[in-house]
Amino acid sequence: MKATGKTVLMIFAAATVFFSSSCIRENTPEGADLQPGDRIPEFSVTMSDGSVAGTETLGGKVSLIVFFHTGCPDCREELPVIQKIYDNYSPGVNVCCISREESATDIASYWDEAGFTMPYSAQEDRRIYSLFARTGVPRVYVVTPDLMISSVYDDSPVATYSQLAADIASYM
Repeated sequence: MKATGKTVLMIFAAATVFFSSSCIRENTPEGADLQPGDRIPEFSVTMSDGSVAGTETLGGKVSLIVFFHTGCPDCREELPVIQKIYDNYSPGVNVCCISREESATDIASYWDEAGFTMPYSAQEDRRIYSLFARTGVPRVYVVTPDLMISSVYDDSPVATYSQLAADIASYM
């Protein structure tokens, strides 16, 4: 019986380490968990192409606000979907990719490797991210032209192209 108890304890300990070390489930004490029906918070970021994205510039069009980290496997699954949306819908739809605690150098390297052309904003802290969420990347917010959140997608499961395209079509 002691061996069984030790085995269960070891499995529990291993699972705890695994789930607490994932980039997807890191916790941060402050922040919001914005949901459909909420208005996006005031923010402004400089994108990799030199443009500025935020509440002053996103209004009037459907927007996707995407939080990511290039080391996250779910983000690596989601970002090609976002690139396809960008390719097929911009400039009619704003696509605003914002990193969560990642340097511009690391993002640029991954963007080059993946062949992405959409602009991004490198944020080395969680200041912008914490306005929207407390935990988890990827996180995709579909935002209406009047800056209201219509849909939120995370990693369970990541948003598909079909889902995002349908959300966009409902507001165009």
